[in-house]
Amino acid sequence: MTPPLAFASDIASLIPILFVVFIVVAIVVAVMQSGREKKRSLALRGWAEHRRFHFLPKSEGNDSTFDERFPAFDCMRNGDQRYAYNIANGAMGDTEVVAFDYHYRTRSTDSKGRTQYHHHNFSAVLLDTRLALKPLFIRAEGFFDKITSAFGFDDIDFESAEFSRTFFVKSPDRKWAYDVIHQETMEFLLRAPRFTIQLAGPHALIWRGRRFSAAEFDHALNVITGILDRIPKDIRKELAF
Repeated sequence: MTPPLAFASDIASLIPILFVVFIVVAIVVAVMQSGREKKRSLALRGWAEHRRFHFLPKSEGNDSTFDERFPAFDCMRNGDQRYAYNIANGAMGDTEVVAFDYHYRTRSTDSKGRTQYHHHNFSAVLLDTRLALKPLFIRAEGFFDKITSAFGFDDIDFESAEFSRTFFVKSPDRKWAYDVIHQETMEFLLRAPRFTIQLAGPHALIWRGRRFSAAEFDHALNVITGILDRIPKDIRKELAF
């Protein structure tokens, strides 16, 4: 049996080795992460150039004004240290488009009273539609939505039972929700990839709670333009300014 002092000495001799291993692992992880970020940035640049958008990679700066410029979108007003990065912007006809990643930081306290910081990142596409869009919120229905609906906290239901089961929809103006989400739009959304969508004023925002790949930016852009393009022409005419 190894004497306690000898065992302690063996452990002590391993500490420098373990420290070196930890440092090496940390460096390898950092290098791999950096490589993934560079690869993604190149992919996003390629996507932006294909769309003929201007692209500002994170390495060249960010924009911390989005929360003030677009106050209707709560997803950009969480936490602190808020900024958009990897920003691609351009035009599609008369519509201005901004595709971007977004960062914010939250904090919590552990059992010992120590403050812990958490960094959050997601991707989004924002459109300036030049239409006086009324508030409308659409996302995939979740488990807790089904529970709260039993207590009267209900979202807007539609003629399509499948659509109502699949999506959570809120708007202060039910008629507006029905005008935007008619039968053709419901069928389109049921076939489309799932995103969270919000209309407010002239802006339409589509996002997920994580970052997009270049292909997913395309999917998001196709979904949001698909919704807007299906707004009936007479209503679009009323909303134009």
